[in-house]
Amino acid sequence: MAEVLVDTDILSDVLKARDRTVTARESAHVAEFGKYAVSTITVMEIIKGLHKAKRDDRIAEFLSRLAAMDVLTFDVESAELAGRISADLESAGQPIGFADPIIAAVAIHSNRTLATANTAHYERIAQLGYPLRLDNWRTPQELT
Repeated sequence: MAEVLVDTDILSDVLKARDRTVTARESAHVAEFGKYAVSTITVMEIIKGLHKAKRDDRIAEFLSRLAAMDVLTFDVESAELAGRISADLESAGQPIGFADPIIAAVAIHSNRTLATANTAHYERIAQLGYPLRLDNWRTPQELT
């Protein structure tokens, strides 16, 4: 198992604690590494979702849970990489939006596997030759 950067969809599953497979994968990762990482972009997306749903009461709770995670920032190196990824995706006629190339760049730059259920989306980046590793936490972990 490799250290991961948890994508927004999986973090949402973790916070809701409804998907047993995701909960098991999270527990296994925390048992091995002590914690997992999220990006500041994922923090923004979660807060945006809570605010739009008029669940401001849950924002403080969410922010307090971040203490148990490594929060990776969108730095200059990641910004350069995200710009290249986004441009290459657009040139290939396969844009994936604004946030996902940033999250992928943070994962690549921090040498972490991206834990996401949106593998088909992110595979476009790997297909362009970027060293993005993916792990779908909604699928049961294989025993090794």
